[in-house]
Amino acid sequence: MKCLITGGAGFIGSHLAEAMLARGDDVIALDDLSTGRRENLAGFASEPRYRFVEGSILDESLMDHLVGEADVVYHLASAVGVRLIIDEPVKTIETIVEGTDVILRMAHRYGKPTLITSSSEVYGKGSKVPFSESDDVVLGPTTTRRWVYACAKMLDEFLALAHWYESMLPVVCVRLFNTVGPRQTGQYGMVLPRFVQAALEDKAITVYGDGEQTRCFCHVADVVGALLQLPACAEAHGKVVNLGSDHEVTMNELAQHVVELADSDSQITHVPYEKAYVEGFEDMRRRVPNLKLAKKLIGYEPQHSLDDIIRSIITYWRGD
Repeated sequence: MKCLITGGAGFIGSHLAEAMLARGDDVIALDDLSTGRRENLAGFASEPRYRFVEGSILDESLMDHLVGEADVVYHLASAVGVRLIIDEPVKTIETIVEGTDVILRMAHRYGKPTLITSSSEVYGKGSKVPFSESDDVVLGPTTTRRWVYACAKMLDEFLALAHWYESMLPVVCVRLFNTVGPRQTGQYGMVLPRFVQAALEDKAITVYGDGEQTRCFCHVADVVGALLQLPACAEAHGKVVNLGSDHEVTMNELAQHVVELADSDSQITHVPYEKAYVEGFEDMRRRVPNLKLAKKLIGYEPQHSLDDIIRSIITYWRGD
């Protein structure tokens, strides 16, 4: 197949492109390089079946051409990181909502199977754990910029499912839960690479809040394996699907794991959310996915343990 990946120079997008090439697909990767990096493409950019296009998903003429050329569309391009969401809410909304609108209109025009990446952020302050795709969501007020990203991603899902309802566009939305691995940087607030980079330099590892909030981390290879399968799964069309790991860990435990596996002398320190971001910043205490639907649809089961994940990131940042 010929696969189009928006956000193709990003962390997940580059791993997805690499996996597609390995299975024999042709790949077109689009990225405006605002957060994506050419370095992520170094291992396969010269492949004859790979083509990189520098451009924006908001360029309708360009997207019309690229979507029309592709057999399947993977829409990964998005605003990245809590800091960007807090500092540039207009850019966040425009990039996510307008970009997805363009992609879906072009996919509808040509009838192309499409995968839209959403986020566990959509669950907001929900307290029913683990989170299931059909659960109610609870978000904060519109006066708190923290919820811009969640609301924008939710609108993406509504729009994608509306296209499925009205025209049977073969689309699936994937809610990702803390996908991590090699090539991910801590530049935009991603917690695990930030911890690892600090540990390797024996610097203090900064944990926000009291550190007892929990997350579930999934290796990018496990996520990519599922992304490859979902557009071809007819039963997934018109659905929202959680992807991630359901192994829960506190941020304090995570930091300690990183220190031990990196053989580091780093100390663990705590900083209030208000100091790290803005006054009144809200965070979720737990974020755990229910993975039953993904397992039912494609037999999904993550294969990498948390220690496997941490070691892979340590190896990457050491340059081994």
